[in-house]
Amino acid sequence: MTEPKRATSISEILTKFENFRTSEGEAHGLAYQPDPTDIFIVTPAKCGTTWMQQIVHGLRTRGSMEFDEITRVVPWIEMAKDMGIDIHKSQVADPRAFKTHKDLDKVPRGGKYISVVRDPKDAMLSLYRFFEGWIFEKGSIPLEEFALNFYIGTDGRGYWDHIQALWGRRNDHDVLPLCYENMKQDLSGTVEKVAEFMEIDLDDELKEIVVRQSDFKFMNEYNHKFDDHIVRFTRNAVCNIPSDGVTSKVKNGNVGESKIYVSKEIMDEFDRVWQEEITATTGVKSYEDLRNELVN
Repeated sequence: MTEPKRATSISEILTKFENFRTSEGEAHGLAYQPDPTDIFIVTPAKCGTTWMQQIVHGLRTRGSMEFDEITRVVPWIEMAKDMGIDIHKSQVADPRAFKTHKDLDKVPRGGKYISVVRDPKDAMLSLYRFFEGWIFEKGSIPLEEFALNFYIGTDGRGYWDHIQALWGRRNDHDVLPLCYENMKQDLSGTVEKVAEFMEIDLDDELKEIVVRQSDFKFMNEYNHKFDDHIVRFTRNAVCNIPSDGVTSKVKNGNVGESKIYVSKEIMDEFDRVWQEEITATTGVKSYEDLRNELVN
């Protein structure tokens, strides 16, 4: 294998991701047979996954922070085998919990599903920042190129699959649909909804603990527990990525930053693809309309 280096083009990013997960590892995770109480956190990339992992884990443990990285205690089910994590092993508390970036139509059936979505423009910007300095060299790939040729053109198509699948199951009793933006607006109310869905008695003390420990300030203070270092340790070498990259899944969490950093042309392209992928099949005209539908 050649000396590890970060990508400097979209094609190099795609080449590196060819080895990010094995087909055997993914199949092993997706063959998992859930118990009815198992909780699956189902999200497109950069849509509050880690945040929800922390909320779920805090609710079931009364705020335990006894883990080296959140993925250790709330495994990424389709990646767990490749990361050396046994999904069949007893977890530190009940209910058992997993995260997945598979959509609701592809995740193992039979459990309970917390589906979190986010404005795709903000999700794309967050993913760009997450990859920069880890997967690709800083400054080597313009944001517009990443948006068009990676997020919208290839990887991001999975985002639309998530929206389609959630729309079809949004009223199912085993699905709790949430929007990232509403979590930001009302974290306390979100914790109440998640606790009820998980069938956990939420006393005042537990609610205070979980709200405080899922605040961005708290999670930033414990950043190493949310920085994906298990993923980097197990997957960097096979993807030919240097080991000195640093990532963080806890940023500022701001809503609407894409309006500042993303060009109008790219914003318009997102709107066009939304119409093509979502409006044409569901009638939902925009992400804001989706958000209104899921809240009501």
